[in-house]
Amino acid sequence: MTHPYDSLTPDCVVDCLESIGLVSDLRLLALNSYENRVYQVGIEGADPVILKFYRAGRWTDAQILEEHAFAQELVDHEISVVAPESFAGDTLHHVLGQRFSVFKRRGGYPPELDNLDHLSRLGQTLGRIHRVGGATSFLHRRALSPTRMATESRLFVETDFVPVELQSAYRTLAHDCDQAATEILSAMTTGDLQRVHGDCHVGNILWRDDTPHFVDLDDCISGPVVQDIWMFLNGDRNQRELQLGEFIDGYEEFNDFDERQLSWIEALRTLRIMHHAAWLARRWSDPAFPKAFPWFGQQRFWADHILELREQLSAMQEAPLRLL
Repeated sequence: MTHPYDSLTPDCVVDCLESIGLVSDLRLLALNSYENRVYQVGIEGADPVILKFYRAGRWTDAQILEEHAFAQELVDHEISVVAPESFAGDTLHHVLGQRFSVFKRRGGYPPELDNLDHLSRLGQTLGRIHRVGGATSFLHRRALSPTRMATESRLFVETDFVPVELQSAYRTLAHDCDQAATEILSAMTTGDLQRVHGDCHVGNILWRDDTPHFVDLDDCISGPVVQDIWMFLNGDRNQRELQLGEFIDGYEEFNDFDERQLSWIEALRTLRIMHHAAWLARRWSDPAFPKAFPWFGQQRFWADHILELREQLSAMQEAPLRLL
């Protein structure tokens, strides 16, 4: 079985780069990415660049270009976001059956989520991002959807991927989690949805010079602003409320925060957990996935996944976090 990335050889990577006028010194380094393919490529007489090759069939050109425009809009507002470079007026290129973009290389390290100063700075920056994000709407990008992320995910995996001996337990629990999350998120209105990063975790933030630099808007969506906040909270309830307070203090220097969205956090976490399992299943034919996730599909994985869903069902029934 062939895969669209099978043709993405080192020679193809170099040819794609040189097709837009950059001359490679032939130094290639594959970076950690599974959904797309990402390479650091050396350039003669200049700093290396980052090439991102988009997975076929995942996003339309219009959706990718809308992501690029959002990133550039944030840069234009002097927010530290890594936006794609333009060559001959284009940020998305089609060469040798591949679609790719070029980014400047940026260094840094993940923010320290147990550092309250880091959380405050993250809150300030995200408040600015969301203020820009709320100024207009996406036309082509997806909106956050319990149906897509929970219902479709559980139906996709429950028969062909969940081991037979665990299917009954999974079906019952996944249905209950889907129903609970959908009911909680039914409180969202179209007015709660705006342009957000969509995948706001520490792996997509580079901390440098006491500043968070946001990267990879590949999953940007129309969603509630709390979708970009909850992944920064960890530890027990007291710790998460302390972190939340520090984060929102910084956030509200630049943008208002609607406290009713705090009641959506565990439902959003549930959607992400269910969607992630289905994402692995949908990508299993990609040779990179069995190598990177050899434990997926094993009984232990699904037993742990069921336990995690049971914990989420309980968490969705608890009182939401408070702003202290």
